[in-house]
Amino acid sequence: QVQLVESGGGLVQAGGSLRLSCAASGSIGSINAMGWYRQAPGKQRELVSAITSSGSTNYADSVKGRFTISRDNAKNTVYLQMNSLKPADTAVYYCNVEDYWGQGTLVTVSS
Repeated sequence: QVQLVESGGGLVQAGGSLRLSCAASGSIGSINAMGWYRQAPGKQRELVSAITSSGSTNYADSVKGRFTISRDNAKNTVYLQMNSLKPADTAVYYCNVEDYWGQGTLVTVSS
């Protein structure tokens, strides 16, 4: 079993910043990819960004240039720095490692 604990969500005005964190614990072994997904009301869950153990990253087109993913392999923690937030970024953000998901953290961006 792997547990993922997320933190860092909240309410922010448009143009503001937030930093999400996700710490993995339990029967982790060697983790390759860690990622962030989001799900807005009435929409499907979508990939926001992912990072491999070697540091390769990918981003959804909608967040490129505004969001930065990073990880601390020693701490089994992945971060998502979100800048220049827009109301369209409002969603529940989920951390993902292999078949495991975090509980989600709500990000609300007001206009």
